[in-house]
Amino acid sequence: MRSTKDFSRRTEELKKRLAAAEAVVIGAGAGLSTSAGFVYDGERFEKYFRDFKEKYGFEDMYTGGFYPYDLPEEFWAYWSRYIYVNRYMSAPKPVYDDLLRLVEDKDYFVITTNVDHCFQKAGFDKKRLFYTQGDYGLFQCSKPCRSETFENETVIRQMVKEQKNMRIPSELLPVCPHCGRPLTTNLRSDDRFVEDEGWHRAAKAYRAFLERSKEKKILFLELGVGFNTPVIIKYPFIQMTANNKNAFYVCINNGQAAAPREIEERALCINDDIGYVLQSLK
Repeated sequence: MRSTKDFSRRTEELKKRLAAAEAVVIGAGAGLSTSAGFVYDGERFEKYFRDFKEKYGFEDMYTGGFYPYDLPEEFWAYWSRYIYVNRYMSAPKPVYDDLLRLVEDKDYFVITTNVDHCFQKAGFDKKRLFYTQGDYGLFQCSKPCRSETFENETVIRQMVKEQKNMRIPSELLPVCPHCGRPLTTNLRSDDRFVEDEGWHRAAKAYRAFLERSKEKKILFLELGVGFNTPVIIKYPFIQMTANNKNAFYVCINNGQAAAPREIEERALCINDDIGYVLQSLK
């Protein structure tokens, strides 16, 4: 159970650390979007995917995303809905908006494994964002024949609007304009993931931010990062904190907040819902 006294002490320390920071690096994982209401099972799943659940027995959106559908028309009926509700709809709770208010006057940068684009929808500067694992809003060639991605909002909305009986019209099936192969989602799942020009530009901007901030009082703010891909955010944040006496590490994660003893004097862990913590800081 939440200890009011301990929680208050930790949030007060976080306020002080944010105020003192000359640079803030936000590392965001799935837990941040979960706190914002982007959950993939329960009522939200029932609302948008009841027909698929009744036909196939799915209990969550993730499971449906991996099902080997017989027809591409049915595959894209499912995935167009999936992308629409998780990329083009707004988050149910204002967690990202609250986070932006905390750092918008700071020199900040965001690295995230999330692919739902919630940062840009909340108004974060897109030049300060690095989406390492892709974007629901992009297609790529399934081969791929080249390192290029394609905006998909128009066709995804059309797929959602025109699908019937869990199938989209065949003429809406997305194909690569260069080689004619099927397009697929730009999500990192194997070695075919396309790191396009925008991806490399964001990676370069992230490295440049870290380089020019290493002499500053830098706060590494880790939000909702688990242990599925800790080498992208968690381990680098801990290592950079350990190697920089000007750095401080904050980990907020509901039930999974922890830091190694080597940096415990320059670390703060809050085991609680991220949205609740951010609301408490206002």
